[in-house]
Amino acid sequence: METAPDDAPRDSGGAQALLSELEARVQDVVRASSWWERHGVDCAILALSLLALPPGFLCLRSENVLLFVPGISILGVCHYTLTVKGSHLATHGALTESKRWSKIWELFFVEVCTAFPAEYAKYGHVKIHHGYTNVLGLGDSSTWRLPCLNRYVYMFLAPLFIPIITPVVAVARLSNMELRVALRTLGLISLGLYSHYWLLLNVSGFKSPSSALACMLITRSLLAHPFLHVNVFQHIGLPMFSRDKKPRRIHMMSLGVLNLPRLPVLDWAFGHSIISCHVEHHFFPRLSDNMCLKVKPVVSQFLHEKQLPYNEDTYLARFRLFLNQYEEFMVQAPPITELVGLQ
Repeated sequence: METAPDDAPRDSGGAQALLSELEARVQDVVRASSWWERHGVDCAILALSLLALPPGFLCLRSENVLLFVPGISILGVCHYTLTVKGSHLATHGALTESKRWSKIWELFFVEVCTAFPAEYAKYGHVKIHHGYTNVLGLGDSSTWRLPCLNRYVYMFLAPLFIPIITPVVAVARLSNMELRVALRTLGLISLGLYSHYWLLLNVSGFKSPSSALACMLITRSLLAHPFLHVNVFQHIGLPMFSRDKKPRRIHMMSLGVLNLPRLPVLDWAFGHSIISCHVEHHFFPRLSDNMCLKVKPVVSQFLHEKQLPYNEDTYLARFRLFLNQYEEFMVQAPPITELVGLQ
């Protein structure tokens, strides 16, 4: 069991005061920002991804590899922009301030595009992962652990099966849902998957169902490796807490979340809040990707000023760390970090 350093702040009142001060600084930035900064930039990226789909499908009609390969790349990047960035922002209600439109976008991005039940996505990600970040048995990212797999299978082969596993898990969840909601979810997931399949046959000109399904798998797994890696890099291997002795929010988030450097393709497809502004996102989950990027200097400066952790590391460094310490991070039960006086 790890304990807090001797010079760590120890009173819960002080922790709440720190969090309130950080929130006030960030709110000043948000209030001074335009609609375009708060929502427009990210909505534009998602709109461009939708508009890029027709050229992507048309490129696949060509037998010329110089057109076919870009078509695969366009569809793959657009798929992850809609399913990861779009679903993530929609689940947090960060795309719009309208509750009605938030629900519509959530159903579209999560169920139609991602093929996963919106209710389970919101509960598992927003209520559990964000509410109990790095708390063992709750928001500890344990759903990403597969102890039965060795390090090489997990890091290199397992990501390729994510497009297949996602709808299978979604269907399994339907039995636990209210009938009306389950039927809606099944209908929207089916619509998304069949639309992709139909467009490959009728727009891209694939001659057989098997070739269309193979193309679906390729485009939907194009960025599966970084998707899986990022989800484990940014929490697993950092301090974990027990449910009955979890620290105050400001310490939980500063200790248990890590930022990666900006990576252009992943910034576009996954969003800043998942890549380079993950710490900021966990503090302020309703901010859009662009706003997380805008408040990043404020959050970074505040945590350094108050001598609180601000975890950063490179993708390659985390990759090497996980390969070298795979057993410790992904197989064995993680040690509990107890911060004396901060619970």
